[in-house]
Amino acid sequence: MTEIEELYQNYFHDVYLYLLSLTHDKMLSEDLTSETFLKAIKNIDGFRGDSDIRVWLCQIGKNSYYSWLRKNRRMASLEEVPEKADPADLEKEIADKESSMKVHRILHRLEEPYKEVFTLRCFGGLSFREIAALFCKTENWACVTYHRARKKIRERMEEEYESGM
Repeated sequence: MTEIEELYQNYFHDVYLYLLSLTHDKMLSEDLTSETFLKAIKNIDGFRGDSDIRVWLCQIGKNSYYSWLRKNRRMASLEEVPEKADPADLEKEIADKESSMKVHRILHRLEEPYKEVFTLRCFGGLSFREIAALFCKTENWACVTYHRARKKIRERMEEEYESGM
């Protein structure tokens, strides 16, 4: 197996899940993931090794998604989920598909950098150190930002639950 095949096999799923969390569209995520690896192969000499290769690939994927948004001048939207959910434990809610859709809907409306830090941590599986490297910040900043994002999501879920959404 070549190094490129190994890179693809080791990180395809991570990059795809990260892009899916940004786009909320399976087909678009697949296309962007393929585009990400094509760009990575063309620019592998530009990888300096300052960060984990997964971080580098996710950054390429994110930039590809933002380029796609600029070209298409629209934002992907999620369908409304009418079911009520108990917002007690955020991690358990993400595992539940219906609650996960609510989290994604709330996450889609969450302001930056909370949205991206939460996405990188939960769906990209990145460590606080890797997130900090992406933003050129400290690990403490990444940790605090993630926990603030969790708190905001939990509060918004409670608001939706109480309002009967």
